[in-house]
Amino acid sequence: MITGAGSGIGRAAAELFVSRGCQVVAVDVNAEALEWAADNVQVICVAGDVSAASTNTAMVDAALHTWGRLDIAVLNAGTVGGPGFEADGAIERFDRLLAVNLRSVALGIRHCAPAIRLTGADGAIVATASTSGMGGDPGNWAYNASKAGVINLVRAAAIDYAVQGIRINAVAPGPTETGMTQGLRGLPELHRAMARRVPMQRWGEPCELAEAIWFLASPAASFITGVTLPVDGGLSASAGHFDLPSAP
Repeated sequence: MITGAGSGIGRAAAELFVSRGCQVVAVDVNAEALEWAADNVQVICVAGDVSAASTNTAMVDAALHTWGRLDIAVLNAGTVGGPGFEADGAIERFDRLLAVNLRSVALGIRHCAPAIRLTGADGAIVATASTSGMGGDPGNWAYNASKAGVINLVRAAAIDYAVQGIRINAVAPGPTETGMTQGLRGLPELHRAMARRVPMQRWGEPCELAEAIWFLASPAASFITGVTLPVDGGLSASAGHFDLPSAP
């Protein structure tokens, strides 16, 4: 089960899991974005808003009715943006960010965990947080808060489900080339400035996040739960007090 599978990290994860022999339920709010998987016999597509309980019910039902089991859930769907604190509609936009970025993860755990438990084997849930949930960004308070919530939700849920054989972890992407960040490519100086704040001096690619998700979902991470793994080129390792070394 992979939410936000229409583009970016979610699509990269879905394609990686399929390439390694998994049967996937691909979920996205945009039905057209799932057309990449329409003819793939290993993929069932579900269109819907994952902040709604009905979509979570539908995606779990699709997994159980089609594949007969659910072993892994990747709760990746998210959105960005948000106005200033005092802007018109700020709280309404905040509520929407919380719904898509945080409520959907809680709903995903609530709906997917019982289905994973039915398999009788160890299972895994991986959520997509963000390095923006590990600190603050100017003008980004709503997104920062929503992703910080994901990080602590994952910690708490991991404790609750550990004895049930379900591991729950998160990845925290740094700047990553996805559809949500595409607008920054039209602002080349800002795009380059963000890359310069990353010790590896570049943006990440969705396939790199997909590999980290695969690891956390795999038996290779069998003794890892409650962890948020930064996949950020070293961004979160820097205190930010000094300029980073330049490439030779």
